[in-house]
Amino acid sequence: MKVKFWGCRGSIPAPGVHTLKYGGNTTCVELRPPGGGVLIIDAGSGIRMLGKQILKEKTTTEIFLLFTHSHWDHLIGFPFFTPAYFDKYNISVYGGPNAQNSLKKYLTHQMMPPFFPVEFDVMKANFHFGNGGPNAGCLGGVGFASIELSHPNGGYGFKLTCGGKNFVFLTDNEPAFPHEGGLPRERYIDFCRGADLLVHDAQYTDEECRVTRGWGHSTFTEATRIGIDAGVKRLGLFHHDPDRSDDELDSLVDACRHQIEQAGASIDCFACMEGSEIDVS
Repeated sequence: MKVKFWGCRGSIPAPGVHTLKYGGNTTCVELRPPGGGVLIIDAGSGIRMLGKQILKEKTTTEIFLLFTHSHWDHLIGFPFFTPAYFDKYNISVYGGPNAQNSLKKYLTHQMMPPFFPVEFDVMKANFHFGNGGPNAGCLGGVGFASIELSHPNGGYGFKLTCGGKNFVFLTDNEPAFPHEGGLPRERYIDFCRGADLLVHDAQYTDEECRVTRGWGHSTFTEATRIGIDAGVKRLGLFHHDPDRSDDELDSLVDACRHQIEQAGASIDCFACMEGSEIDVS
């Protein structure tokens, strides 16, 4: 199972000389199911370039699109996802247990006047909207389960399983704050237990959290502690703050690695990087 990052930034795209290493596009992650097609998590600004890549692939027609939630930074790239405008593509859209109706409404709404010049109905792809509960089943040969996030307005994290390997994706999650619909920290630990790769929100430092507590995002310290307590093999820090420079991220990763060492754990810890690909095997 290969995981590729097309966008790792949070809140708003942040292009510029200080974000060249880790990238400025917002959330978009790609997996390639063994059954063919492409599985995409979220349609942040990074999905635009992924769409261009898909257009070059003559045999790729099946697209599975999973949404964690419907905040703008996770939807902003959808109107620019070129495959959605061609009838050769089948796009199955999933989220949490109530996604079937809500996701279609959100995607349609963002393309209504006066927000966007082209309406959703112009898209000619064959769309299917489905639900994804705690044990949702299989998408293209990849096992798929969801869990409620602790985040304003709700959301869902995902566990994707293939070939006996687990990839857990928990962006926009603040376990240390009791948001409505969120779960106790122990539930997230259990969901992540023994994951081969955990990608977890790590937008803020402990000092920044004095102001941002309750905004729906974890600190680097908390994300690392979850990885340690869950015994994961690899930990990818994600949803980088738009004001966070590459150099600052490098320093914070070093601090997280020191935290892991002090805990006596063995975890490959890194900051997720736009354009990078990880083989979860």
